[in-house]
Amino acid sequence: MKIWLYSIISVMIVSLISLVGILTIAIKEKWLKKILIVMVSFAVGALFGDAFIHILPDVYSNPASARTAPFGVIGGILIFFILEKFIHWRHCHAGVCDTHDKPVVWINLVGDGMHNFIDGLIIGASYSVSIPIGIATTLAVVLHEIPQEFGDFGILVNAGLSVRKALGLNFLCACLAVLGTLIALTLGPVVKDFPLIMMPITAGGFIYLAGSDLIPELHKEVSVGRSLLQLLSVIAGVVIMALLLFLE
Repeated sequence: MKIWLYSIISVMIVSLISLVGILTIAIKEKWLKKILIVMVSFAVGALFGDAFIHILPDVYSNPASARTAPFGVIGGILIFFILEKFIHWRHCHAGVCDTHDKPVVWINLVGDGMHNFIDGLIIGASYSVSIPIGIATTLAVVLHEIPQEFGDFGILVNAGLSVRKALGLNFLCACLAVLGTLIALTLGPVVKDFPLIMMPITAGGFIYLAGSDLIPELHKEVSVGRSLLQLLSVIAGVVIMALLLFLE
């Protein structure tokens, strides 16, 4: 019951993050760009930190999963590659998006919904391994979701949807994470080694998101001062993940 409680609370927090897009209306574009680039940098460190400090060491400590772990990591990378390549999953971490037409809006919603569902699976599987790993994974997901949700909200509004409709559709997509968590918690006791199967896939997905999706956004900023701020934010994300080891 403790695992279920932690998992449901965590995934509900992740789902509610879909509403942060409303803040873009109140924040000046100049400040929004600065805030988001720091958050993206922090998310890079958190995603890498969770993958390499928490998830993979736990996977390799188990002889039953150590041999198959590399294939799971590659599988996770391929899954997220497919989401971006064939569903045209769009991110807009810098807060300013090009104008998108209506079909792209719905493609974005489908891709975002699938991604949220996978996030839910990841959170449920992580808590099935241990509560500290679940907390670390939830934090990594949250830090990645915040800039993504700003971008998703911008895509929907720029395409002509009302603020209320954009928030509502974003929230519905986010709720698929709850479904993913419930499925993961249900399958965990039934499917043999389900958490051990999911964890390498989770690590691969996090590595792909940080390396392929987020770091290219950081390279768009070339000034020395902001680049240094990015580096410090990435390190801070890794440090936070390392400090979570004390929860274990």
